[in-house]
Amino acid sequence: MNSLDRKKAIPKLLGDTDRFLIISGLAGTAKDIGFLTKESPNTFLFGGAMGGAIPTSLGLALARPNDTILCVSGDGDVLMSMGSLATVATMKPKNLIIICVDNALYLETGGQKSHTGLGVDLDVVAQGCGFPNTMTINNEDNLLKATTLVNNDFNGPTFILLKVNQSRPPQYSRNWNASQAKIKFRQNILK
Repeated sequence: MNSLDRKKAIPKLLGDTDRFLIISGLAGTAKDIGFLTKESPNTFLFGGAMGGAIPTSLGLALARPNDTILCVSGDGDVLMSMGSLATVATMKPKNLIIICVDNALYLETGGQKSHTGLGVDLDVVAQGCGFPNTMTINNEDNLLKATTLVNNDFNGPTFILLKVNQSRPPQYSRNWNASQAKIKFRQNILK
């Protein structure tokens, strides 16, 4: 069983979130990032579009090569868009970091065991797709090592598998007005 609590591990791993353009997957990771950033203008939280975070982050990384793009998504969302991992690896955006927060559950739909709870290793999948930088974090020591991967310049896309226990994400009531969220994010990147 993984010992990391998402409410502590994610802020420790990310540090200063203002240095990224952040795309969050839905459900738990939207709560994680929404709570951490208070939906600052550099964040866009997905809701109801499972599998959309990685392809959107790839498009943003290609369009904004001078910005560091951070995609924070859950295991269910990444499983939904596994083909996107192959596309990211072949496109090779140097400015894209994908963090998969893996609790091995489909928490949003009732807590059913996800494929990662049945043996699928998304770090191995990312490696097989050709990601030059991958890492699994499943304890405090690995978490500290991974902060250097997030904080340093790197060559090519990075995939980090953050294995967390089954604790719930922080309580956070987000803005569900998609038009407002899109406009706020767009205005921020067009400054």
